[in-house]
Amino acid sequence: MNDTFLRACRGEGVDYTPVWIMRQAGRYLPQYRRVRERVDFLTLCKTPELAAEVTLQPVEFLGVDAAILFSDILIPVEAMGMRLRFYDRKGPVLSRPVRTLDDVRRLRLAAPEEGVPFVLETIRILRRRLKRVPLIGFAGAPFTIATYMIEGGGSKSFLNTKALMYSSGETYHALMRKITDMTITYLTSQVKAGVHAVQIFDSWAGALAPDDYKAYSMPYVKETIKALKPLGVPVIYFVNNCGGLLEYARAAGADVIGIDWRVDIGSAVRRLGQRVSVQGNLDPCALFSSVGVLKAKVADTINKGRRARGHIFNLGHGILPETPPDAAKALVEMVHELSSR
Repeated sequence: MNDTFLRACRGEGVDYTPVWIMRQAGRYLPQYRRVRERVDFLTLCKTPELAAEVTLQPVEFLGVDAAILFSDILIPVEAMGMRLRFYDRKGPVLSRPVRTLDDVRRLRLAAPEEGVPFVLETIRILRRRLKRVPLIGFAGAPFTIATYMIEGGGSKSFLNTKALMYSSGETYHALMRKITDMTITYLTSQVKAGVHAVQIFDSWAGALAPDDYKAYSMPYVKETIKALKPLGVPVIYFVNNCGGLLEYARAAGADVIGIDWRVDIGSAVRRLGQRVSVQGNLDPCALFSSVGVLKAKVADTINKGRRARGHIFNLGHGILPETPPDAAKALVEMVHELSSR
């Protein structure tokens, strides 16, 4: 197995910059769309053979240096007792949002083998089939998961989440405690099933002011990462809209900090220091530019990333569904070519 990705996570020497793409198994790929024509999104997530198939598609087509398990961060929330539905152009919707202490108490903490057995079976299938590159497992960060559970879906203002956070600390922290326990158990089960690394997605961390992030979010991420450390796999912490939070995010203890495109990667490397590796951070829209512009942006990202303890090239968020597949493939080839030493 090519371990370049894992070596970069640990800050060890590499011959080139490894690359993978967030949402690399997705709607921009025709082969993925063909699978989706047969099943809806949740059914795809819950059918191990199909989930494994779409996980492998971008590895074979793009030539990336890591595979990431095909699933969704809200899958374990459904196992906690909330009804989950996905709608085109609307996204996830959770029934009966969590707003009271009684709502929190009703949430279950089922063992992963009972609550999400299909996720673990998908990992086992992939470990048998995936020989060339490592497999990344993942989960949502506690605050990000809490926002969906409180809001009942996505949000622009996170009004209900922040109102609960500020006005009903007992309920908020009880919910975060339960989500954190679930996240630790869920990621631990993924590692035991065979993933080589895990990523924690904090998609909505940037909605918090720095002091609020430090008080209401970071302690739970830190606890999650601390619990995973004895398992011996690299932990990546992706913090979306992280410009004002980098120093706090570093203190959470991950091996790698994933950054979005809104912060200069060179500046991020200086602020994060040499104790962590960095992942990112090309704007997903750069894949719609000309070859020359894309190549210049890729080279700039690589050159700035080289100053980090270790650098994994990625987009600053998920690849867009409208992205031409050949552009994604060209990106991976550029990263390998321009970073080879």
